[in-house]
Amino acid sequence: MNAKQAAGYRAAELVKEGMTVGLGTGSTAYYAIEKIGEMVASGLSIRAIATSKASEELAAKYNIPLVPAADVDRLDIAIDGADEVDPDMALIKGGGGALLREKLVAVQSDRFVVIADSGKRVERLGQFKLPIEIVPFCYEWTLRLLRSRYKVDIEMRMDGDKLYVTDNGNYIADAAFGRIESPGRLSDELKATTGVVEHGLFVGIADTVIIGYEDGRTEIIE
Repeated sequence: MNAKQAAGYRAAELVKEGMTVGLGTGSTAYYAIEKIGEMVASGLSIRAIATSKASEELAAKYNIPLVPAADVDRLDIAIDGADEVDPDMALIKGGGGALLREKLVAVQSDRFVVIADSGKRVERLGQFKLPIEIVPFCYEWTLRLLRSRYKVDIEMRMDGDKLYVTDNGNYIADAAFGRIESPGRLSDELKATTGVVEHGLFVGIADTVIIGYEDGRTEIIE
């Protein structure tokens, strides 16, 4: 069992009978969905909302019942990965491009559980490029504004020779901030920027972090 699998499987154990569950996106969330699928096959009754088309397909593969968001007031738990986790449980997410749906699900959950391998722990966020989801209309203006404001390298995410398009039909700009001294302030600034739909800073949202290690151990941080 590798570190990602250890974290994902441990988080799946928090899913109980009758819960409504948010299913994350990415290589670590994959293992949580896999384990939840095994639990459903063994008789666990839950319902779920997925944060991406890829996770929807994985849930369908494991016969995890998916429900429309309109039928859900709150989620009991959401389980998702992270690209970076700092000591205050602030996160950078969005490497897989699903950050908007991931944040929608996270903030609607009574318990947001973050799963990551030990390599994702950092003292300060920012070594991983911060994904910023922007609207396609006049995206060049938004990109120019962000570059002039922050004076850091910001590049449009590509899919081959075309601009990467999220499941929501938006673009992503990846910003190399380096060391982010004040994630909360940067989060507020980006959110208030016209043209920016959402960003990958998750500050004050995580309730539990489960770190997986290569020897199969897990560490739980509340």
